[in-house]
This record gives sequence, C-alpha cells and structure tokens, in this order.
Amino acid sequence: MYFPSWLSQLYRGLSRPIRRTTQPIWGSLYRSLLQSSQRRIPEFSSFVVRTNTCGELRSSHLGQEVTLCGWIQYRRQNTFLVLRDFDGLVQVIIPQDESAASVKKILCEAPVESVVQVSGTVISRPAGQENPKTEALRLQYRYLDLRSFQMQYNLRLRSQMVMKMREYLCNLHGFVDIETPTLFKRTPGGAKEFLVPSREPGKFYSLPQSPQQFKQLLMVGGLDRYFQVARCYRDEGSRPDRQPEFTQIDIEMSFVDQTGIQSLIEGLLQYSWPNDKDPVVVPFPTMTFAEVLATYGTDKPDTRFGMKIIDISDVFRNTEIGFLQDALSKPHGTVKAICIPEGAKYLKRKDIESIRNFAADHFNQEILPVFLNANRNWNSPVANFIMESQRLELIRLMETQEEDVVLLTAGEHNKACSLLGKLRLECADLLETRGVVLRDPTLFSFLWVVDFPLFLPKEENPRELESAHHPFTAPHPSDIHLLYTEPKKARSQHYDLVLNGNEIGGGSIRIHNAELQRYILATLLKEDVKMLSHLLQALDYGAPPHGGIALGLDRLICLVTGSPSIRDVIAFPKSFRGHDLMSNTPDSVPPEELKPYHIRVSKPTDSKAERAH
Repeated sequence: MYFPSWLSQLYRGLSRPIRRTTQPIWGSLYRSLLQSSQRRIPEFSSFVVRTNTCGELRSSHLGQEVTLCGWIQYRRQNTFLVLRDFDGLVQVIIPQDESAASVKKILCEAPVESVVQVSGTVISRPAGQENPKTEALRLQYRYLDLRSFQMQYNLRLRSQMVMKMREYLCNLHGFVDIETPTLFKRTPGGAKEFLVPSREPGKFYSLPQSPQQFKQLLMVGGLDRYFQVARCYRDEGSRPDRQPEFTQIDIEMSFVDQTGIQSLIEGLLQYSWPNDKDPVVVPFPTMTFAEVLATYGTDKPDTRFGMKIIDISDVFRNTEIGFLQDALSKPHGTVKAICIPEGAKYLKRKDIESIRNFAADHFNQEILPVFLNANRNWNSPVANFIMESQRLELIRLMETQEEDVVLLTAGEHNKACSLLGKLRLECADLLETRGVVLRDPTLFSFLWVVDFPLFLPKEENPRELESAHHPFTAPHPSDIHLLYTEPKKARSQHYDLVLNGNEIGGGSIRIHNAELQRYILATLLKEDVKMLSHLLQALDYGAPPHGGIALGLDRLICLVTGSPSIRDVIAFPKSFRGHDLMSNTPDSVPPEELKPYHIRVSKPTDSKAERAH
C-alpha cells in the first residue's frame, strides 16, 4: 500500500524527531565480516528525495534535519514505528500533539509494509534505553568495532589525556607513580568486592574497589606524593556510567588541605584538556552539600541550565490548598517550586499527568502545576484555589514569564527537593526533545561540592550509621566534638567534583590519628577493627596529615567525547550484565580445576536461575 502524495507532503512538513535504533557500529553483522570500515556509499542518496538511508544515521547526524523513505517494519504502542529500507532500520516517533491528530491516525492505522516518506530531526535514545541487541553485537565483535572512526578517536584521546596527566603530576609536581596490589583483603563498608580463591582452605583474596588503604600507607611511608592509573573492581551490575572493572586517576598527598587538592585537580584538568575543546576555566565554583540539595535537589547537579528550586513557603502561609496546609503545619514542612520555561507552550496534558503520577508513585508526593497565565489552568482544578496575590508573588519570586509553568510540591525539605531535582531533569529532557535548547553540548560546567555529612543512617536500620564517603574520611574541624554527642550532624572533609550533572571525582582529607580512626570504626560504625589492624598500627607510627582524590577516568573521557556510555571509551568493556561477550566470560571451570581451591559449585534451582536472568 502506498500513502497518497498529500500525506507524504503533510508528514514531511511536521518535522517530527527520528530516533536511531542502532548505535554506531562497523556496518551490520554481515558487513562487519565482509566489508572494510569505509562504510558509506554517498550515491545511495543521489538524485532522489531522501537525504539519507535508514541504515546510515549515526551520532554525527544528531540535530540534523533528514528525509528518509522506506517500508513500515512494525509499530509499537502507537508511539513509534520502525522504518526499513535496503540499508537498515530507523525508529520514527509518531506525532502525539493534537495538531497532528489526523496524521497520527493514518500512521497508526496504516498496514505493515506501507511505504512512507518522513522528515525530521535526528535525536538519540534517552540514556539507558539504547538498543541492547545492537550493543551486544558491537561487544561480540569488538575487534571490528574498534576500527570505527569514533572508537579510534575516543581511545586515542584517552591515551593523550592520560599522558598529559602523567606529565603534569610526575614531571611538573613531583608525584611518584606507584602500582599497588590487586590481590588484597576485604574492606569493611563500601561497595561489594570480588572474591578470589586461594589454595588455603577457606581463605580468599579480595579485588580492591580502590587503592585507598595502600595510598594512605604510602603517605605513612614518607612517599609524600603518590599517583597511579589504578584498576578498580566492584561486584555490581554495569550501567551506562559504571563497569565491574574501571580505571581511576588515583592521587594522594601529604601535608595538604582541601584547597590544595582542589587547586591541584583544576590545574591537572586544565593542563590535560584536549586542544579541540574550549579551554578549562579555573577556579571551579564551589557549593556546599546543603546548598546543592536546596537549589538543584541532587548532590551532582547539572549547572548548564537554570530551573532552580525556590522556597515559596511564605507565599502559601494562608493557603486553602489542603496538601500545602498539611506540610506547612509540620516542624520541617516546606513548599518548593521550579519554573518550566515556556511550559505552557511545550507541555501537554499527558506530560502533566505523567509528572504527577511520577511524584505519587516514586515519592508519595503531590505536584501542583500552575500555569501563570490564569486562563491556561486546565490541568488542575486545585490551581483555582491560588489567589491572585499569590500568583503575582510567584511571578515576582521566580522571575517568570507569562508562558512559564510552575511545579509546586510540599513536604519535608530533603524529600521535596529530591523530587523537584528529578523533575527538573525530566522536564529538561522533555523540552529538548521538542526543540528547546537548554544544555549546550559543547559546554563543560565543573562544580566542587563540599561539606557532605560524615555519616548517614543505614537504609536497613536507620538507628545505625554508615560512612557517607568511606570510614577513613576526616570530620570537619569544627564538628569533631559532635562525634561524641550528635554524630549524625557532623560534616566531613569530603569533596566531589561534578561535571555536567555527573560525579567525575571524589576525595577527602583522611583521618591520620589512630585513636580517632579506631573510635569511628569500632564505636560509631560498629566495624571489626581487627580487619584494619595493619592500618591502625601504621597510623600509630606517625602519619602525616594527608588527603587525596580519585578521578573516574572512564566517566571523564565519556563526557569529554560526548559518548552515550563509558563502554564507548573502553577498549574491551563488559556488557550491561558484566559479561565479556567476545570471549564469553565469566565461564565455567571443570570440577578438577577447582579442587586445589577447596571449592565446589552448587548449581542454582531453575527458579533462581530464571531470576538471575
């Protein structure tokens, strides 16, 4: 079935976004095996109305207007269809706005294999929604994927930046590059570690999640300035920004304070920054943990755009809106809000409902959307209870325009801020899919976050404490007395470096006093100090004041290159489940090879195996 020409013209004029179904790869599977990496043949689009073939779209096309022609392969939930031509597949978003209702109807009712012509803007899938089959193919034939221009660029840039970092630290600032063991012992607290069996019955090594203890012992040993491109391990599932094994730029210094570490890192990044990017401007701005939570609702804010959280409790002291009244009647109750620029223009009814459902389902909170143009409050009858004076005060406090939309919530301070922090990012993503430019992809916005709490209540038992960073972090000098009276209120000398909404580094000034370290471990954290007797003994022998930081190299390079996943900046990464699909590991071991380790494998039941998959 062919679409009539008027439909093609109408749909072309709508300029709907087009989603890629494939990540960049060296052709499809058969092409990966048969062709060279010089993939594109430009004449496929010569003399015809299309600008590209369906299989041609890559990350380099993001933001471009393209025209495609092909057959409808299948359709899902009336929200997108997959278009096919001789060259590949592409995912096309079906228009959902009311102005395109007739087009939506035809596209949703058109039989499979209908021929269509579409035009629109190329966008990438949201983070975490990449096509897993395509990525699996790339990882299975990684040695072919490495031939692609993008992988070559990413890995060569990574090498250049590490080389410059070594030069800056070792040649210019006297650091010593020292390898530390990867067979060690279990560390209390923190992430789950990989176990490695030994030939002694019941005895195991652990792969360290960081060289934390070793770097502190090097300071006790008088090395003064240590540096390492360190391999680290966590027995956790992969995410777009995390792998079971990863690399840190690991740094430790003696006789230093927090300001010294921050200045060192700012200089390091400025010195090693790629020449094809805008220069790094130092010093980086600094905010406290309390400030970023109150302003952005997260401890790793994306500061490239506004939409900051505003406290508007005073505006609603005399409100008749029930959930606002209830919140303000409680000791720590508050009313918070964010402003969505031109939300009246870009947010639809279904968007508002989705926002309210998200708040209810994930935070057990209510969201009140307020269209500042009173005639637009079609989405919520509750908004009719907002007095004209309150509406005007909102406009003044939040510096809003007529087409903006304000999202209100009320409740305990941290909870209200966390919810609005999530909605701030969700709404930014939504606006950008509809053509609003909020975050400049060429901008690198660094931020230091400081004055974190030293301890947090354990999730499984809130009456017990766990370290917010790690148990070797020193308390803030002004809060040491709180360790013996109100430890939950103590701040730490922990600092994080954030880039475009991602934590790329974290560190702290360490505890160098054995007695204080023993008190925190044994009394406050209730850990077995015998596991760390070697460290406590070393501190007793005279440890200099010291501190350090670890930069996540994979995550940093991922952001610098604009890659959607850290797997695109690692030569041989693991899959989402932590598997090496190229070599098919982890792999089974014959029972006879396990005997020297005194280990016997117990096969899981079918139900357990199903849950694991």
